[in-house]
Amino acid sequence: MRQAKVVLCVAVALLGISATAWAQEEDAVSFEVTTDFFSKYVWRGINVTDDWSFQPGFSAAYGGLSGGVWGSLEMTDENDQSGEFIEYDFYIDYSGQITDVIGYSVGAIYYSFPSFDDTTEIYAGLSFDVVASPSVTVYYDIDEVDGTYVALGFGHSLEGLDEWPFGVDLSANLGFGDSSYNDAYWGVDDAELNDLTLSAAFPFEVGPVSVTPSVTYVAVLGSDVSDVAGDDDSIVYAGVGLAYGF
Repeated sequence: MRQAKVVLCVAVALLGISATAWAQEEDAVSFEVTTDFFSKYVWRGINVTDDWSFQPGFSAAYGGLSGGVWGSLEMTDENDQSGEFIEYDFYIDYSGQITDVIGYSVGAIYYSFPSFDDTTEIYAGLSFDVVASPSVTVYYDIDEVDGTYVALGFGHSLEGLDEWPFGVDLSANLGFGDSSYNDAYWGVDDAELNDLTLSAAFPFEVGPVSVTPSVTYVAVLGSDVSDVAGDDDSIVYAGVGLAYGF
């Protein structure tokens, strides 16, 4: 856990520096509170909770630096933990532009599980402001897992359509895990594709609140991880997210 503590110390130091800047340029600070309700909690192809979950979050941003906390609370007795938080995530991120077309992000995520060992990932990613908005992000667990997960993403937004009362955001994500990652999360010794996630979201505004209903399809692709997933190798779930920024 020493590596996790080092990452957290760096995160606290960065946020401390930012706090001083916030005090000097208060107008440059932004905050956001989110509350999401999903019919299932699925993470990188893993069906963590096969029933409704409540997932609140809070984040703060200053310039390219942001950080926050997120959690997942069980709303049913599916895992015999109704009304309990099964996960808390603490994260810090710095994002910027390399060129007008190429953006980047680097950061760290500390995963805290009341029923499991905590762990930490660091990540780096590139995004491209071209057709289909491709992106690639590499996550490396420096703690309990000591493995790598790579996410390839695409997205497209439909806006300005008079006949639609809301926007339409389409996204796709393809995930790959190396042998260490798959061994930790799936009990599989091989490196292979993990998940394909397809999502359609329909954002609209209600006063100062952003409301985003969505529907998501997840398929577990690798033959070995698919065998482990069993009946959960193909999942559809829905939900709605609320966000308020200030």
